[in-house]
Amino acid sequence: MIVTIYHNPKCGTSRNTLALIRNAGIEPVIVEYLTTPPDRDTLKSLIARSGLAVRDAIREKGTPFAELGLDDPMLSDDQLIDAMIEHPILINRPFVDAPDGARLCRLSELVIDLLPSPQQGPFSKEDGEVVIDENGQRVR
Repeated sequence: MIVTIYHNPKCGTSRNTLALIRNAGIEPVIVEYLTTPPDRDTLKSLIARSGLAVRDAIREKGTPFAELGLDDPMLSDDQLIDAMIEHPILINRPFVDAPDGARLCRLSELVIDLLPSPQQGPFSKEDGEVVIDENGQRVR
């Protein structure tokens, strides 16, 4: 049962997602994608398995998105993937790859339904928001 998170340790959503994976008793493979970006095939697979369009997997905020002209609707998926490979900061995060699928966990709690194991105890996000109660059940 291998779970992989494409992680940015400077991102609160990514840290919360990693903590939820661990709260399910799983120690994932952690890929710090800014220093070790996924190759083209892996990135394309993650996006496809997540059910996303390539444009939905691109991060705009805090990236060279605008400077690179990536908002041009004429750019192909392959051109967008090329930009993401060349500038990994453009890859939205965190992606989680699990046995039953992949997901972009822009809300960290989206990872819960992807994991093969249930949450094992209470969990609150870094900001204090309770996600899992003392019985290991999702709050909302």
